Amino acid sequence: MSPGDAGCSNGLLLTVGWLLLAGLQSACGTNVTAAQDPGLAREGEGESENEGDEEADSESEAENEAQPVPEEDVSNTTVVKEVEFGMCTVTCGVGIREVILTNGCPGGESKCIVRVEECHGPVDCGWGRPVSESLESVRLACIHTSPVNRFKYIWKLLRPDQQPIILANDSAILEVHREVHPLAFECTTLDNNEIIASIKFTVYTTSELQMKRSNRPDTDAVLVFVLTIGVIICIFVIFILIFIIINWGAVKSFWGEKASTAEIHSELSSTRYKDSTSFDQSPAEIPGNEDDALSEWNE
Repeated sequence: MSPGDAGCSNGLLLTVGWLLLAGLQSACGTNVTAAQDPGLAREGEGESENEGDEEADSESEAENEAQPVPEEDVSNTTVVKEVEFGMCTVTCGVGIREVILTNGCPGGESKCIVRVEECHGPVDCGWGRPVSESLESVRLACIHTSPVNRFKYIWKLLRPDQQPIILANDSAILEVHREVHPLAFECTTLDNNEIIASIKFTVYTTSELQMKRSNRPDTDAVLVFVLTIGVIICIFVIFILIFIIINWGAVKSFWGEKASTAEIHSELSSTRYKDSTSFDQSPAEIPGNEDDALSEWNE
């Protein structure tokens, strides 16, 4: 190999080396940029997302501030519901009553019934009346409300100066046959082992019942008679009024004729009175005229 060829080969090697170094540097640069680009992209995306969230929050706050609160919601929050209770259906024992809302009713009503609830009165209801009775038997009823099975009932046969006898019947209705002597019964109504009502009954004998019915004044017949007569009179008056309204022209002419005849009679009576007074005065006037004539003749 000559010295010139050796120099050329060295130059080629140098150039090839420089080319390799340049290629490696370019490859390393692209890898570095490729490695750095995802982070930069993520940071850019994060900043854009944060900016978008801040813009969305600011827009939502602006919308919330811009939207007014509905008046209905405000009125609903300020409405105060007032409740009052109706009268209890019983004066003793257990009954029901209405719960009435006086403010905040639907539809703008002044009052509305919310519910029906149980109410209690005094426990002792005194002496009661049978549900039904005949000459042979009597049906007695305890104080209760529906459902009947909710309460517990204790029936007792009362005896003077002795302990009462507790009967086996535990229902709300007791049927008793009349005995030779009058009997007294008492029914106690319990709710959760608490006495809420107590009522007594007297079962008379058949003879006592008949005597009471015979001694009772017969006011029902008199009341029915008076009511019947009153209804008949009212119907008669109504028919007369209807007849007058329908035949008003004839009635008017009839009363006009009556009035005219009455006026004629009054005029005739007045003229007769005048004539009678003139006749009464004429004889008194004649002697005066004669005296005047005699005095003139004498002169």
